[in-house]
Amino acid sequence: MKKALLLIFITAISCNRQTIDYSKLQAFSEQGNIQAVVEIPAGTNRKIEFDKEDHIFKTDQRNGKDRIINFLPYPGNYGFIPSTKSNVEKGGDGDALDVLILSERLETGTVIEIIPVGILKLIDNNEKDYKIIAVPLSTTEQIIKVTNFVELSSNYPEVKTIIESWFLNYDKEDPALIEGWEDETEALNYIKTWQVNN
Repeated sequence: MKKALLLIFITAISCNRQTIDYSKLQAFSEQGNIQAVVEIPAGTNRKIEFDKEDHIFKTDQRNGKDRIINFLPYPGNYGFIPSTKSNVEKGGDGDALDVLILSERLETGTVIEIIPVGILKLIDNNEKDYKIIAVPLSTTEQIIKVTNFVELSSNYPEVKTIIESWFLNYDKEDPALIEGWEDETEALNYIKTWQVNN
């Protein structure tokens, strides 16, 4: 009986997710909070991406093979801010803005309201590959209690070190450089700057 109920619950979630048009989601929720879509759950080594053409989540390919990170798994839930796109002409990669959500594992396809607490400024292949660092808006989903960059830096400097180290080392074939960090105000400005209308 328990297995049957669990199966019904999982099926209901799956059916509900299929009704979400991720490409039409807005950067800000109706309540005015920033939204993020999870592609890669925390603790995962498989590089999963949202395919904008097929409107599905699938494993990224490199040289015709599934891209599996040959390093420690993702230290947070990785995804994107919907309805954003970095400008190629201004050094961006042309994709939606990346976000790393510091929380317990969230499943692929989860849409969650977040609080940006900073930006890790990376340069990858001479392109700006900035990462918004965030925590869930809901305090019950937070694993570290921060609301801004000063609190993150002062109370959890080790978290910053781990994030930097991970992004510098997870892909040996495509090394990145760190340009620096910016605070939550710059993170918000960055999101607003690269918002697009659907």
